[in-house]
Amino acid sequence: MFGFLKGLGVTLSQLPRKKVTLQYPDVMPEWPERFRGVHRFIPELCISCQQCARICPTSCISLSGARDQNKKMRIDTFDINFEICILCDLCTEVCPTEAVLMSDTFEMAKYTRDDLYLDMHWLYENELRYEKNHPERFAAAAEAVEAAAKAADEAAPKKAGDA
Repeated sequence: MFGFLKGLGVTLSQLPRKKVTLQYPDVMPEWPERFRGVHRFIPELCISCQQCARICPTSCISLSGARDQNKKMRIDTFDINFEICILCDLCTEVCPTEAVLMSDTFEMAKYTRDDLYLDMHWLYENELRYEKNHPERFAAAAEAVEAAAKAADEAAPKKAGDA
């Protein structure tokens, strides 16, 4: 009987509090910056090092690249099979150029399994949508880069001719 009264007390104490239920999908939740949703991809930064494909525990990433006229590695294809991807974030942690990132997109319901194979064009469009939806995150990052560059310039020793 004591357990019943204790449970009833908890329930009654919650009645006067403000409700926090969102009317999804009309009201979308605000996800934190480090939320692990569907990947985003920046092809200009990718050097086709295969680090993301090697570390992936489900082997859902496949990519290929070739050298361009300047002898730099450039990406040709980058595909992720979201049918088996577990969104573990290991591919983004190991990427040396930060070409693979996570977004806050999480709705991936499809009617066929073939629609879950996404290429680099869809992932780049996801990057553009993310930038459009979160301009404050990119403005803060740009300010941090500028501040670091300014601090590096101030810390650099002056030449004898500059005095």
